[in-house]
Amino acid sequence: MKNIVILISGGGSNMAALVRAAECEQWGTRYGAKIAVVLSNKAEAKGLEFARSQGIATAVLDHKAYASREAFDAALADAIGAYDRPGQPALVLLAGFMRILTPAFVERFAGRLINIHPSLLPAFTGLHTHQRAIEAGCKFAGATVHRVTTELDHGSILEQAVVPVLPNDSPAALAARVLTQEHLIYRRAVVRLLQGN
Repeated sequence: MKNIVILISGGGSNMAALVRAAECEQWGTRYGAKIAVVLSNKAEAKGLEFARSQGIATAVLDHKAYASREAFDAALADAIGAYDRPGQPALVLLAGFMRILTPAFVERFAGRLINIHPSLLPAFTGLHTHQRAIEAGCKFAGATVHRVTTELDHGSILEQAVVPVLPNDSPAALAARVLTQEHLIYRRAVVRLLQGN
């Protein structure tokens, strides 16, 4: 059984959508994969409650308890490594994990470290994507699932979804429209990876 590890920092709506898809679509039977653990850098992350309610193991590694980014990432990598199996390395999904990862961490999980970002990459890397799209006068916005590289919000694009930017849109309203698409495309990208595509 291939383990899927999901990293979150907050509410975990993308994680919850993936958990629901895995159950409804029987990923274990169809793809030999299961969501094994949800890890967070914040003990108060609401997504942890949902994961526990679904019988999924959870763990917290508070980044503030470590002297450096490198020390935190090393501990996080070790926690994820516990779910690696010979010939079946874990798939690591960032789902609202609000940490910039060190090159050593990215290298360790290269090719199986996936992120979802709320913009049509390569546009609007980083934070405040919806506000920036509105201020730039964009007619369209969206979300991107991509492989993680050492360069922030770069890496090969696996899936994208487009939504219109409406007249008088607020960042919150645009974010809500984009989020519905995030839930769809993250699942689609993960299934394609599990199928070997």
